[in-house]
Amino acid sequence: MLKKGIVLFVGILAAVNFLYGQNTVLDRVVAVVGDRIILESDLEKQAIQYRQQGVFSGGNLKCEILEDQLYQKLLLNQAELDSIEVSPNEVDAQMDQRIQYFISQLGSEEKLEEFYGKSILEIEEEFRPVISDQIMSQRMQSELTKDVDVTPTDVRKFYERLPKDSLPLINEKLQIQQLVRYPEISNLDILAVTQRLQKFKERIEGGERFETLAALYSQDEASAARGGTLGYVGRSDLVTEFAAVAFKLNVGQVSRVVKTEYGYHIIKLIDRRGAKINCQHILLKPKVKPAEKVQAYQFLDSVRNQILTDTLTWEQAVDLYSDDEETRNNQGLLINYQNGSSEFEKRQIQPAISQAIKKLNEGDISQPFEATDDNTKVVFKIVRIKRKKPAHTANLSDDYKAIQEMALQEKSSEHVEEWVDKKRESTYIRIIDEYKSCKFKYKWLK
Repeated sequence: MLKKGIVLFVGILAAVNFLYGQNTVLDRVVAVVGDRIILESDLEKQAIQYRQQGVFSGGNLKCEILEDQLYQKLLLNQAELDSIEVSPNEVDAQMDQRIQYFISQLGSEEKLEEFYGKSILEIEEEFRPVISDQIMSQRMQSELTKDVDVTPTDVRKFYERLPKDSLPLINEKLQIQQLVRYPEISNLDILAVTQRLQKFKERIEGGERFETLAALYSQDEASAARGGTLGYVGRSDLVTEFAAVAFKLNVGQVSRVVKTEYGYHIIKLIDRRGAKINCQHILLKPKVKPAEKVQAYQFLDSVRNQILTDTLTWEQAVDLYSDDEETRNNQGLLINYQNGSSEFEKRQIQPAISQAIKKLNEGDISQPFEATDDNTKVVFKIVRIKRKKPAHTANLSDDYKAIQEMALQEKSSEHVEEWVDKKRESTYIRIIDEYKSCKFKYKWLK
């Protein structure tokens, strides 16, 4: 089972180029950077992508796309001069993720091959250099700006010279704490699940198709749609208990029942490719009975009343009773993984929590409510608003980090502009007449 929090990186541009790669476009070279060319079809395909996503430009969209392409080609040209390398393993990892994404969208490897008119291996060969270039340009971009920094004095001066009507409006932000309780599941319910999986194993070994049983019964909806297939994954992509069993299987072998944080599984190994495996699994989770839910609710309601009557502090209650290991040692404080802080805008809060705190003020504690955790397990919670910062115009005392980021972005942009201007003098750059009238951000023409 894939580790919680693993993010499937999908290059949207690559996806669209792939999906529209069969369209015939009358082509011509519109620009050259070093020994790299930019084709009219490159601009057309990306313009199609933006329009499909509802992205429209206030200026000339193709000019903006061309400038981005010029910058990417210049980065690649410099990366080669600086001998920046991308390993085959890095490219393969990105490739596997994207191929699995395409398969999940189309339904199967066979449908992907049918749609594209090529085998998976041929598709991979076609996109390998594209992905290699993307990784290399990203790495070069990081190299350009890695040493750019701003001091507190820089931040203050940046803030002071910003027109007051240009200061951003900071949305209301909340700090939220939680106390989590998992309903107890009886040994009988666990036994029922493990016995069911054991019967699935026997049926598969008796000739039934793993794919059919996974599609019908697995509670991992994402992989069930693909017959339980996870795709090629490394050991580090999987939770420990799952990987320990999956990597010991022989091709075609079905595992014993495996317990993980997600539930209970049986696993079948499909193939090995270097340090990666392709496997299938069926996931079942013991059901939580209504009586167990009522018990969890009543327990949290009792804890809440003890806090409200000052029998317990919030901090003591979390330390004693919360079942969530990630937040228990931090007074239940939730972390916003989008920005690494403990502050959330309303749109970033999980719907169940958002509903529970809708009428709460700072310091208030919600009624117990039912939710699901990151592994889709049933859980009950009470939550507390630790702090509520109202919407306001950005200022240094309350929003230093946001203003610091703005100052850093400006300084990084100036650094990149200086770099482009310098490299333009020593790099062959040609743009056809039709695009010379574009209002570029950087000075591409000498």
